[in-house]
Amino acid sequence: MTLPDKTPAQARPGEKRSLGQGVFHKCEGCGAVVTRERLAEAFNVCGACGWHHVLPVDRWRELLLDEAALERWDEHIAPTDPLEFDDGKPYRERLARAQRTTSRTDAIEIGRARIGGHPVGYGCFVFGFMGGSMGSVVGERIARLFERSAAERMAVILLHASGGARMQEGILSLMQMAKTVAALRRFRDAGRPFLSVLLHPTTGGVAASTALLGDVNVAEPNALIGFAGPRVIESTLRTTLPEGFQRSDFLLEHGMVDLIVPRPNLKATLAHLVELLTPGGTP
Repeated sequence: MTLPDKTPAQARPGEKRSLGQGVFHKCEGCGAVVTRERLAEAFNVCGACGWHHVLPVDRWRELLLDEAALERWDEHIAPTDPLEFDDGKPYRERLARAQRTTSRTDAIEIGRARIGGHPVGYGCFVFGFMGGSMGSVVGERIARLFERSAAERMAVILLHASGGARMQEGILSLMQMAKTVAALRRFRDAGRPFLSVLLHPTTGGVAASTALLGDVNVAEPNALIGFAGPRVIESTLRTTLPEGFQRSDFLLEHGMVDLIVPRPNLKATLAHLVELLTPGGTP
């Protein structure tokens, strides 16, 4: 007796069929299951509850920048290992792995772009690169972003998403907080606006430097924003924090951020703010 061939499409009722890994995504907000393709079409915003999932840096360019075009600056500046740091794995190996997996030289990209027709200096943290941590290269690129934008009299839009200072660079990493804030102070002399966009998460030394110093601080819904994490604060103070502590809504209520803007409305909002805050119009 010859049995008929059985392809996956002809599997009997009740038999499990594999659809392949990575086809579906479960929403962190409401638990709804949606195809990754559909989620990507909505720039990783859940259609059921509006939860904002992490968006890769290249998709941010598609969402915000005119024609998704960025003239990158200072990609030649690459990280080194001045402290020869080893926490069980050499820092150089961690850097090489992050560079392979993200196709980025470090945890931020900067450059010249246009948003709604307005020329801007643009920067976006790459959270997939060692948690978007700020080491010497990230700090140097942010400083150069402010300095070059001041020289060209452009607004600066900087998207923050970071776990904080990069521990593998020690004090050199912590000094980037002072460097970036000093560069921002010089940038303000040019009279151009700095719009800080706070993504999930924005924490540690990045939150304590440029992230909350924008002329307008714009946060995404439900983003975690703060210096130390809630668990660290609770264990240190031996107290229970309020519900939603360090989330966007809580910070808006307490004056730490100015606006909460859903992702689909972000480009139009930033373009409008640039137009409003630029004296005499954009160059």
